Amino acid sequence: MKNELSCEQGMVLYSYIVTHDTGFAPNPYGKYCTLACCKPRIRSTAKEGDWIIGLSKKSEGYKIIYLMKVREKLSFDQYFNDHRFRTKKPKINKEGDNIYKPIGQGKYHQLCSRHSNRDGSEDIAKKKRDLSGRYVLISDHFIYFGNQMKSLPRNLRFLIVGRGHKNRFLEDQKRIFRKFVGKLSKWGRIGSPSAYGGRNTMHPKRRCT
Repeated sequence: MKNELSCEQGMVLYSYIVTHDTGFAPNPYGKYCTLACCKPRIRSTAKEGDWIIGLSKKSEGYKIIYLMKVREKLSFDQYFNDHRFRTKKPKINKEGDNIYKPIGQGKYHQLCSRHSNRDGSEDIAKKKRDLSGRYVLISDHFIYFGNQMKSLPRNLRFLIVGRGHKNRFLEDQKRIFRKFVGKLSKWGRIGSPSAYGGRNTMHPKRRCT
């Protein structure tokens, strides 16, 4: 794994707060961690080789929920039609983020999912925001802590951010981050979404047919 963490020239590090860790965005299920919805600015600008780290809210201590190295950057058409991500469709996985079905002429139908209205119809505002990101970020090199979120070391406190995201870091700071990541030994999905504390009342069930 250490070879994976060598300093790519021009690597960009993104940090942001995961306000609702439901397993939807990011979606850590299967062999891949994907970011297909929310964070449109990160999805539109991140490139292969960049790193993304998602932190918990201030009230939860700014702990690490997940981190991923971007391996691929796919269009929504490519993502929906790629057999590798079939299990990320909401009919198979209720937290699936593969929710935008191409219907031709650059248009998409939002499948009944966590981003739909309660009656299962399209949420136009969320659809517009999701699609504005233009791309889906894919990683097979990730750690998702979820409800087993990891405390942020003191020397990584520079990653803490308020609204939006942060991606302007000094090279020394990026080296500190890579050194931290290089010491991690267990990869993949470790925990479950932290939004589930026995039951999830934040997002009622959708009426999907």
